[in-house]
Amino acid sequence: MKIPFADFTPMHNEVRAEITQAFKDVYESNRFIRGKCCASFEQNFAEYCSVPFCIGCGNGLDALHIILRAAGIGAGDEVIVPAQTFIATALAVSYAGAKPVLVDIEPDYYALDPEKLEAAITSRTKAIIMVHLYGQIGRFEEVSSIAKKYNLMLIEDAAQAHGALYKGRKAGSLGDAAGFSFYPGKNLGALGDAGAICTHSQELANKVLMLGNYGSHKKYVHEYKGFNSRLDELQAAFLDVKLKHLDRWLKDRTRIANRYLDGINNPFIKLPKINPDSTHTWHIFAILTGQREKLVEWLDKHEIAYQVHYPNAMHEHRAYSEFGFHSNDFPVASQQAAQELSLPIFYGMTDEQIDYVIDALNSFCC
Repeated sequence: MKIPFADFTPMHNEVRAEITQAFKDVYESNRFIRGKCCASFEQNFAEYCSVPFCIGCGNGLDALHIILRAAGIGAGDEVIVPAQTFIATALAVSYAGAKPVLVDIEPDYYALDPEKLEAAITSRTKAIIMVHLYGQIGRFEEVSSIAKKYNLMLIEDAAQAHGALYKGRKAGSLGDAAGFSFYPGKNLGALGDAGAICTHSQELANKVLMLGNYGSHKKYVHEYKGFNSRLDELQAAFLDVKLKHLDRWLKDRTRIANRYLDGINNPFIKLPKINPDSTHTWHIFAILTGQREKLVEWLDKHEIAYQVHYPNAMHEHRAYSEFGFHSNDFPVASQQAAQELSLPIFYGMTDEQIDYVIDALNSFCC
């Protein structure tokens, strides 16, 4: 049996008629940038995240970059980011002209380790970006307490956590602002690149809106040196269709994850832990193994697809070699990068497919 890493077919078959109609509506409207579909999705996603303001943009990297620029963060400033995440989190800081300062992750939920956070704060620190890696929120309350103690902006990188809850509150509503990605592979994915910024601050929302639109709130009147990063009408229309189904799709991902958690029993495999204060949306089902190369060969033999998120921790990228990091500077991040393996998980995955993956993992032996 061949098991894909992801398969959009079950999900997209369910919404085909709605997606097709959404395309026709936009096509016939002759309005393709910042029209009624964008406004509708922004309002609906804001309500979903329990925030008053949502502004669409081009992608998740742009979302974080624009938040930082709107907050006035730039050259000479420092922003704390986790040492293990997708590089876009650090790139957003670099694009703003600031310096990304790495802090190791904690070993249970793979989020910023609050016990190592304060040591990284200096007089130049202006913000903390907390990544909800793989789809769950880490020790947010502890990180938030430190941010408040030092009067730092707290930004959520919620690119993988659409719909996640922390103590009953939605991802995107916890910090001063949040960046979302709607890359097609996300739990709420567009049919191309797309992103959004959520915030409780009207002042920040207004500036974010202008920065993503060439620094302009009125045509040909430019208050800032802005960017071209807007959520186009087609992607907004598609996202609005999918948003109505998101919670049901997340419920199915939880079904699959629970089958894995209950069924996989192998001493060479460490299963993910669930934060009791958070719900997990299972964008990624990440296991750890000290035998990754052999397990990869085993999965290849059984025709089970997999991915690695992410094989290089942030300090291991050549792109940030100028900071002179050493391989052992962030041991938890390095271990996670060396051992992580992502199992197939997608809406509509059958019991037969799940059983096949479980059986293959349980029969793996070094």
